[in-house]
Amino acid sequence: MNIFKTVLLMAMLTGLMVAIGGAIGDSTGAMIMLVIAIGMNFASYWFSDSIVLKSYDAREVSESDAPQIYSIVKTLAKNAELPMPRVYVIDTDVPNAFATGRNPEHAAVAVTTGLMKVLDYNEISGVLGHELAHVKHRDILIGTIAASMAGVISLVADIVQWGAIFGTRSDDDNGGIIGFLATVIVAPIAAMLIQLAVSRSREYDADKTGGEICGNPMYLADALEKIEYYAQHSAPMSQAGTATAHMFIINPLENSKKALKNLFSTHPDTSDRIAHLREQARDMHLLR
Repeated sequence: MNIFKTVLLMAMLTGLMVAIGGAIGDSTGAMIMLVIAIGMNFASYWFSDSIVLKSYDAREVSESDAPQIYSIVKTLAKNAELPMPRVYVIDTDVPNAFATGRNPEHAAVAVTTGLMKVLDYNEISGVLGHELAHVKHRDILIGTIAASMAGVISLVADIVQWGAIFGTRSDDDNGGIIGFLATVIVAPIAAMLIQLAVSRSREYDADKTGGEICGNPMYLADALEKIEYYAQHSAPMSQAGTATAHMFIINPLENSKKALKNLFSTHPDTSDRIAHLREQARDMHLLR
């Protein structure tokens, strides 16, 4: 079901791009900027792992540096039939983790020192199983494509807006005004909401597969409960930014008291994720 949702949402993003293309007509400048935007996003995807790891001051560790974490990743990668990813540690007391890399052969997983302190062995296995599920599903690619489409739509909206300001538009009829407003205001908001929905959909699948990889979905459920608690009762990660917050197992910038959280969130509600994992554990006869 989540795969179907992802395909549908990506199709909606594509359709939105086509609709905007029809609305702006033959605009050479817009097409040039589209090509530039696509090229920039492609470069961002190709170098995304090094960019994000550097932005969080993540340091690569070897088996001798962090034997427990390295051993867990090695075991889980074997369970998932994945190549061994690079392992990184981020020095912060906030418990969290993410995966990055353009494909399984160039993947990396990063955990915070806070996560290693507050979670036990099984819970860490659940978290890293989730992150390796993202690698297995190539969610980094899906997320980058969705972000690229949303970015292009926002860019085109800006081009149309500035074109109107400098008088390059000649549409005076109501249809032209409606199309202009839809392109400048409605389309970027719709693209953002669709992109966020894609992100939430992939989280459910990563939870499910992560529970299978680590051997018990309750390991991840217990870990999510702890990480959510610290996210709500601690200061946010000082390094965290909106451009990369969606990559973490729980968004390090969000607060549960925010209005319309479910609509504008990069992640599903944590309690809902835990409920799904409990049901999965029951189906696997690991929970009564």
